[in-house]
Amino acid sequence: MSTSEAAAVSDEVTTYIANRIGFIELERPKALNALSTGMIRAMQGALDAWREEPGVLAVVVRSQHPRAFCAGGDIRFLYESFQRGDGAARDTFFIEEYRLNHSIFTYPKPYIALMNGVVMGGGMGISQGAHRTGGLRVVTQSTRMAMPETRIGLFPDVGAGWFLARTPGALGRYLAVTGETIGAADALYAGLADTYIDDEALPALVETLRTEVFEHGADVVACVERETAAHKVVPTPDMSPLASARALIDGHFALPDMKQILASLEAQQTGCEAADWAEQTIGVLRERSPLSMAVSLEVVTRAEGAMADCLRRDLDLTRTSFEHGDVVEGIRARIIDKDNAPRWRFARIEDVGADDVARMFDSPWLATEHPLADLQG
Repeated sequence: MSTSEAAAVSDEVTTYIANRIGFIELERPKALNALSTGMIRAMQGALDAWREEPGVLAVVVRSQHPRAFCAGGDIRFLYESFQRGDGAARDTFFIEEYRLNHSIFTYPKPYIALMNGVVMGGGMGISQGAHRTGGLRVVTQSTRMAMPETRIGLFPDVGAGWFLARTPGALGRYLAVTGETIGAADALYAGLADTYIDDEALPALVETLRTEVFEHGADVVACVERETAAHKVVPTPDMSPLASARALIDGHFALPDMKQILASLEAQQTGCEAADWAEQTIGVLRERSPLSMAVSLEVVTRAEGAMADCLRRDLDLTRTSFEHGDVVEGIRARIIDKDNAPRWRFARIEDVGADDVARMFDSPWLATEHPLADLQG
């Protein structure tokens, strides 16, 4: 095994080449590997350095910490930047994060994400794109996956709308609006993961990747597929909670807007189990930001085009969410003060109008001057 030291090493991210594989290891365990601007830059630097490097056949991103792959972006930093009026720092974070998401999505070599523990928000942004590179999204029995942004008055960003829009039926709309957490079997069923391995087998998998002889990037992927094939997720994807609730989810969340979805859930009277599920779901919706749920539904609806378009739209929405939306109040209530009593702009889902939603999508930039104008594909 040959090892060359890192293209970028920090206290929070370590990157290095071993056995013709570029390894990115997230090292911020106390924050569940929540992404800082420095972490984003270290990852981007490594990917840029390895893009044309013939000594790198594939990239593996992972966490050595059992609790989390990556819990998202540094929400506290974003809140504090708003409080001190530092919009430039906040814009910089999102611009660089979305550029990283796009780099992963369009990477010319297989990118493999080992997604143990918490995989939420920004963690989805640095993992889901693996599916487009010929790489793999690997989940484990500890995987807890979500885009929980509506809980803090935000929306599924980091290009996640693109992937949610391509899940079966109305699953993506349901996951975007509710922010519900799913496990490995759910993720495989929804097409948000590619293969499964037991947590206990991850060290042996990494050791195999460090020692087996590879000639091509596809050989690295084949090795992971072979090693994971011996592991079976329980329950099976077709028996997962999402699969079991699929008919109910499709029946309600395929409706065009939040008002109709809520009315449909409230009218659900077709048996005890369905009524219980509807009641629980209504309870979730009543806790989320009405405006951000409506925006999130629209994010998935509009995600039919290119990833670059989704990321530009995400950047527009981060600006309007902080200036005109619920995210500052949501972070205050859930993360800072932890009183869990957010005062949302709109008290009820029924109060949010189509014009209110449409205004959130207004871009503060001319198309030619957009910070992500150069992204393609």
